[in-house]
Amino acid sequence: MGDNKRQKFDFLNNKRQITVVKNGEKSQEMDFFITEKLKEAEFNHELSVKMKEKSIDFLFKYKNAFETDKEPLGAIFGHEVDIILNVEKPSPPLLRRPAYPASPRAREALEVHIKELMNLGVLRKVGHN
Repeated sequence: MGDNKRQKFDFLNNKRQITVVKNGEKSQEMDFFITEKLKEAEFNHELSVKMKEKSIDFLFKYKNAFETDKEPLGAIFGHEVDIILNVEKPSPPLLRRPAYPASPRAREALEVHIKELMNLGVLRKVGHN
């Protein structure tokens, strides 16, 4: 009773191991969360162990607010938002400008990023474009 157990959790953060000290027994749910959900997590190397522990506790406490395997980022059903763009003539000067040209490499990177956001449900295709 009252034992402090030193537990080590391995995060992919510059190949360094983070040591987290917890009072009492480690919950299996917390262990699963750290080993599976945070296995690709990276924490700033300037954070203290206490700050990393607080971050892990915060992420665990509010894990339902973040992306999961079954509920991807941006797919919050029942909370859709309709954005109506109202651009009447005459158009504002900034909207009359031609689009900025992008290099083929930059355009390709943008397309990959946009496809990723569409797959996550953050963006969706609208219209005929």
